[in-house]
Amino acid sequence: MTDTIRLLQDLPAPGAWNMAVDEVLLDRAVRERTACWRFYAWSEPTLSLGYFQDYKDRWAHDASGRCPVVRRLTGGGAILHDAELTYSVVLPSDHPLAAHRDRLYQTVHGCLIEALARLGVRAETCGGTARAGREPLLCFQRRSPGDVLLGGVKIAGSAQRRREGAVLQHGSLLLARSPAAPELPGLQELADGQSIPAEKVVERWLARLADGLPARWVEDSLTDEERRLAAERLESRYRQSFWTEHRGRTPQACLFTPSAGRCQDSL
Repeated sequence: MTDTIRLLQDLPAPGAWNMAVDEVLLDRAVRERTACWRFYAWSEPTLSLGYFQDYKDRWAHDASGRCPVVRRLTGGGAILHDAELTYSVVLPSDHPLAAHRDRLYQTVHGCLIEALARLGVRAETCGGTARAGREPLLCFQRRSPGDVLLGGVKIAGSAQRRREGAVLQHGSLLLARSPAAPELPGLQELADGQSIPAEKVVERWLARLADGLPARWVEDSLTDEERRLAAERLESRYRQSFWTEHRGRTPQACLFTPSAGRCQDSL
């Protein structure tokens, strides 16, 4: 098992680049059994669709109609990335948390709740079971066990993707309301108007993660090779309409299973 976690804190970038980097880091975890935690931001308000969402549904959300759209590797609902803190974590197959979906959610979200408590914000974990039936378009209008709530309102959630045993989990913490998603309040609106800078959240969160994900944390940056691979993935997938609008597939390329009612992913 890896005993080191790379810590990347990246500058704001376009959504397609952010998604390409997350996938490259997942691929590296598969090949080299490396672990990485990454904080990043978005250079402009961007709507990211969950892997299984229909592209045409994005037009049902008028406020984000002028925003660029990307498609994530992970499932779940659409996210309007703007006034938020975004993270990703990749773990190799031999890490104790890689094989346990719920434990990884619980660990990361639990550390965030503890970090917010140290900033005077009393958040909690969403309980219960996942809802059946058609869900709203936006992720932050949905509720799943393990989501982070403040006053009953969702402020943080995460999604996962697995590849050959390694896992990518990424998620968002809403810091404030975005004009491109005005129906979604963030920390600033829900915490009595208290403005909490992302830097303070990062500092407290990392302090708790040192216990939740015990390892030697090493500050780092993307290597030249990772940037090259991300640039290739950017051009071959995340900037392409065949991926954003059709998940890179035609109907003939999908294996339809009546029980699941959707195409089974084989990426």
